[in-house]
Amino acid sequence: MIDHATIQRVKDAADIVDVVREYVTLRRAGANYKGLCPFHNEKTPSFIVSPAKQLCKCFSCGKGGDVVRFLMEIEQMTYPEAIRALGRKYGIEIKEKELTDEERAAASVRESLFVLNEWARDYFVKSLHESSEGQSVGLAYFRERGLRDDIIRKFQLGYAPRRRDSLSSEARAKGFSLENLVKTGLCAKRDDGSVYDRFATRVIFPVHTVSGKVVAFGGRTLSTDKKVAKYVNSPESEIYSKSHELYGIYLARQAIVRENRCFMVEGYMDVISMHQSGVENVVASSGTSLTEGQIRLLHRFTDNITVLYDGDAAGIHASLRGIDMLLAEGLNIKVMLLPDGDDPDSFARKHTAEAFQEYINSHQTDFITFKTNLLLQDAAGDPLKRAQVTQDIVRSIAAIPDGITRQSYAHECASLMQMDEALILHEISKARKEHYRSNAPKAAPAAGAAQPAAADASAATAQPSPSPTSQPPAPPTSPLIAQPTAFAEERLLAQQLVRYASHTLFTETADDGTEQSVNVATYIADDLAADGLTMQSPVYARILADAAAHAMDPHFDSLSYFLSHPEADVAAAAMDLGTDRYQLSTGQQKQYGDEADHLQDIVPRLLNDFKYAYIRNEKLALERKIQDAAARGDMVLCMDLMQQYKDISAVFAAISQATGDKVVRQP
Repeated sequence: MIDHATIQRVKDAADIVDVVREYVTLRRAGANYKGLCPFHNEKTPSFIVSPAKQLCKCFSCGKGGDVVRFLMEIEQMTYPEAIRALGRKYGIEIKEKELTDEERAAASVRESLFVLNEWARDYFVKSLHESSEGQSVGLAYFRERGLRDDIIRKFQLGYAPRRRDSLSSEARAKGFSLENLVKTGLCAKRDDGSVYDRFATRVIFPVHTVSGKVVAFGGRTLSTDKKVAKYVNSPESEIYSKSHELYGIYLARQAIVRENRCFMVEGYMDVISMHQSGVENVVASSGTSLTEGQIRLLHRFTDNITVLYDGDAAGIHASLRGIDMLLAEGLNIKVMLLPDGDDPDSFARKHTAEAFQEYINSHQTDFITFKTNLLLQDAAGDPLKRAQVTQDIVRSIAAIPDGITRQSYAHECASLMQMDEALILHEISKARKEHYRSNAPKAAPAAGAAQPAAADASAATAQPSPSPTSQPPAPPTSPLIAQPTAFAEERLLAQQLVRYASHTLFTETADDGTEQSVNVATYIADDLAADGLTMQSPVYARILADAAAHAMDPHFDSLSYFLSHPEADVAAAAMDLGTDRYQLSTGQQKQYGDEADHLQDIVPRLLNDFKYAYIRNEKLALERKIQDAAARGDMVLCMDLMQQYKDISAVFAAISQATGDKVVRQP
């Protein structure tokens, strides 16, 4: 865990313009810098970097934040990883809190396994390029498959020598333990307790995590013996869970974000050959069925997946369930069938990146249409099989979380199946209800129900402040502008809290004669509480509560605090509220002053505007209630509502005068 003081030193040292310039060509625009957004394709620059606020934001796609958030987004790092990367860049030692003995022991074991895997990767690479056996067998194989030397180096491909104790002997000589060699799967144990190298006489494909650590290896035999397994992979370990890893994700992540699309293939060579052809936004499931962990990993980078098939019917049918899982995650799935006789590896070697992309764009189709056509071929006019196909397609459509998308696919399915759309929609609704019933949590025993509820309520009212050492959840792809229940005046008030919560508005004399300063957050919170008002948006209400709770803390920086907030919607709101598309130039700021110089005028006016809008909405709601009561003939309720309307109108008139609006007398 990285301590707060270290994080603050890193943030203080890091210059957002300096960091962003490594990814974006920036040009000065007044007091800010402007460039093409690195998160989506655009021709007109809408990505703004503010050196004064140390923030960036794209005013087209909405992505941005402070320097840490930018690095997390562009490199797909966790919060601690981004802090460490900035620490290395600016030469700041990263101090981490003291761990318990148990935590230290667990961390030591994991770190030892990572170190061993990195050594093994280098050992395999050296064996491939520097040993005569590696050059004549392993390197010859890769070159025969058409791989260039730079691609072989890029993917850190290697070779495991024929001798069954070659790696283990050298590893032991380097001080690595036999226990860890077995834990990582580099070696395996025989029944008599002796060990042997798992990957002997195989070419090696290292498997990297999203942050680039080597967690496993895949080894392909070059033997033609049918009794020898074609591929051998590392077993699961303390650092490797195959259900959470995708081959190629480390080298593909930036391209996936840039292109906002990921190509899904099956094997190692498919990924490598596509990279060589210039298509880098590609990952492989490595022959295993897709898992929820892999899907969530992909969803961090994009909503759009294109699955490439090589025409093998058995393989396509086997993968359909995994694609249903992608649909259930809310991803947009396209499918492309490669020409007969080609897989992604062979097809990529025949085409340039441009030709490959052009072929994909012209031949890919949405998954539901693809699946319907595929299954209908098997039905071949059999009514019973057509009914089974319909049920299968309905289950796929029912898995899609977005209602509009489901409706669109239901229409397409009805057309393809030549069935009544209403019937398809009914079956989809039935399938969704069955799914919810089967997955609904079981009710807790009545006797113990009160205690968990009380615990939940306690947790909700006493949430810890954001921990800067934990990874904040990824923000939504679209910035939060305002909650549906919020209005423009409330947003402007929340903006002051995010930007200036701890700024002093004025000082007042206490009963004991001492001078006390009143900051923006305290003033807003006390003023609203005195009138019995609250923020209508839950997100803005949370911002107000946190700002009021921390505004008096020493060195409290409200903008930095909210940008690093662990609640994704709060962090997204802070990014939106804390950035401006246009900013005064340095000369204009000198002439007109900074917004912070006028908070004494701005904050009270915004409070009045908020109250005016709040009461205005209440008046409109009462008018509707009066009309409803009159229509029902409930004169008692009608008279009571009219009295409330009269009272609130008096308040409305007073606030209208305070805001300078002309008051229209009510009859």
